Amino acid sequence: MQTASNPRPARRLNAAFTALLAAALFGATTPLAKALLGSISPFMVAGLFYLGSGVGLAVVMAIQRARRRANEAAHRDRIARPEIPWLAGAIAAGGVAGPALLMLGLTTTPAATASLLLNLEGVFTAVIAWLVFRENVDLSVFLGMVAIVAGGLLLSWQPGVGGVTTGALFVAAACACWAIDNNLTRKVSTHDATMIACVKGLVAGSVNLAISLGSGAHLPEAGTTLAAMVTGFAGYGVSLALFVVALRHLGTARTGAYFSVAPLFGVALALILWPQMPPWPFWAAALLMGLGVWLHLRERHEHAHTHEPMRHSHRHRHDEHHRHTHDFDWDGNEPHTHPHQHDAIAHTHAHYPDIHHRHSH
Repeated sequence: MQTASNPRPARRLNAAFTALLAAALFGATTPLAKALLGSISPFMVAGLFYLGSGVGLAVVMAIQRARRRANEAAHRDRIARPEIPWLAGAIAAGGVAGPALLMLGLTTTPAATASLLLNLEGVFTAVIAWLVFRENVDLSVFLGMVAIVAGGLLLSWQPGVGGVTTGALFVAAACACWAIDNNLTRKVSTHDATMIACVKGLVAGSVNLAISLGSGAHLPEAGTTLAAMVTGFAGYGVSLALFVVALRHLGTARTGAYFSVAPLFGVALALILWPQMPPWPFWAAALLMGLGVWLHLRERHEHAHTHEPMRHSHRHRHDEHHRHTHDFDWDGNEPHTHPHQHDAIAHTHAHYPDIHHRHSH
């Protein structure tokens, strides 16, 4: 049994910051969509957003590939055949079924109620991660999740608006689909986050655009189309890529909790675009969500654990979990990406349920 050095605090904070940045970009999409798109049909909005994310990330990947070092070019990140069903399921649930159910729900559900119900995504994500995939949870993380969800409920609550309707059930079902997407994406999160987000965007964008055009809608003018795709690239594409990176380092439930603060960023941007004094629920929600984030950041999960032998590929440095040799001419630069083998090791250190710590307790 070894006692490994504790992960640097900066590394832990960077992972949390990555998840929060993903939430900020996604949260900003709603007010920007209101300012840019006007009365475009919902499926057209979803299609242009997703397609913009896929096309934009494809351009980013092409630039990255052109600049990639020679020693990494021979080790391109490819999703293994057994992992394809996980990615396909994530795309089907989160990129196709989720948006379709949300659009069906929005046709009969008030916006305030829909915003309230969208907070269910974080809850469903955590429940699936904890109960189905057995991701560990302690009291601090659980209370932090409760505080973040409570803040989201308060942020979107409007007295007198509610009721369980068919539309509300569709919105709740959409949240369940996105929660399934989050947990399935966890299974392929070791791979290139940009590639995963790109594939999701291209498939989901094409399907939603086809539904919109098939129902008689037409593409908006070029300026509006470009604005929508650029918004989708940042709010859906870059955000999703960052979300996948956070999944790799934090696990699903914790990343989902950080991502649940997205409505707070959306409301804050809306107040900047349309200045007014924020009502008291905004400040109360900000306090609750801030408390939730703090409870997550203060988590310290440490115990003796054993790593089983495994082989995978992801971007890494040669830390306590990556003490391997190379079967190619390595120039010594880090971080780098290539398939590598992990031998069995038993040690003790503080950790999250990341890609190297998905063990039972």
